[in-house]
Amino acid sequence: MPYTVVYWNRAAADVYEVIRSEMPPGWTLVTLTGDTRDAWRSQLREADFLLVADWAVTDEDLVAAPKLKMVQHQGVGHDKIDKEALKARGIPLALCPAGTTVGVAEHTILLILAVYKRLVVADTKLREGVWLQWGLRAVSFELAGKTLGLLGFGRIGQAVARRAYAFDARILYHDPYLQEPPPEAHGWDARAVSFPELLRQSDILSLHVPATDQTRGCMSTRQFEQMKRSAILINTARGAIVDEPALVKALETKIIAGAGLDVFEQEPVRPGNPLLQMDNVVLTPHISAGTVDALRQKMRSVFANLQRFAAGKPIEDRVV
Repeated sequence: MPYTVVYWNRAAADVYEVIRSEMPPGWTLVTLTGDTRDAWRSQLREADFLLVADWAVTDEDLVAAPKLKMVQHQGVGHDKIDKEALKARGIPLALCPAGTTVGVAEHTILLILAVYKRLVVADTKLREGVWLQWGLRAVSFELAGKTLGLLGFGRIGQAVARRAYAFDARILYHDPYLQEPPPEAHGWDARAVSFPELLRQSDILSLHVPATDQTRGCMSTRQFEQMKRSAILINTARGAIVDEPALVKALETKIIAGAGLDVFEQEPVRPGNPLLQMDNVVLTPHISAGTVDALRQKMRSVFANLQRFAAGKPIEDRVV
């Protein structure tokens, strides 16, 4: 049976083609036209399924989609979706953890190395005609021999640990929800510690937890003050985990040495954000899982889940 899937996000034409290439035969993908929420909602009338990337899904959106059977997120960050409204209508919501692990883990390592080797400064100055062959040596570092602290040791935290271990880094982690260490952790010499101990010992602190009531703002002034002054912060998880004004102050006053950020409290980042002016910070626009490899894997998983629903089978990674 054919179904209509509305992609509840705006993307480039080549992204839409990747999505279509993974759809079941006979299914239709609706991509939004227009520039207003009302215009987009008018295109929900025939939707059987809603495929979401990072947009909110509100009660008003659901009212505009009378045929809607299921909402499928292509990732895992569902804090913008009105789950109570979905429950009231009996519409399930499922997530898609597939396709993010490798990209985010690789991007975490990229940010660590970019901050440590002052990559943005080196590149910018070279393009300006400034040759810093000797100018960055006293402020550049190697990952080998450093202590990498991971806040969160789920699938992504473990993938980062595996890669960092290959760089000869020492691995510590804190994850209160992990009942026992995963078997692989012994091979990486990864050791569980308390959160305060993680802050004190880490040369690099990398965040790998979801944004929940327990984790929002968990990195703030008090936590930064417990870190080494030579430490750097890496965040490829969620912007809400970090108290951004407190981070700015910690960087300005050299409480910590640097940061690599792929996520922010406000996205897109506003032009006046002080982080944009700091040369000890490397910034990327929420692209850690943004590869075509990840997108194809996600879409295969997404449409497999929608087909399960259509066949009356239990769906995977259900939230509502």
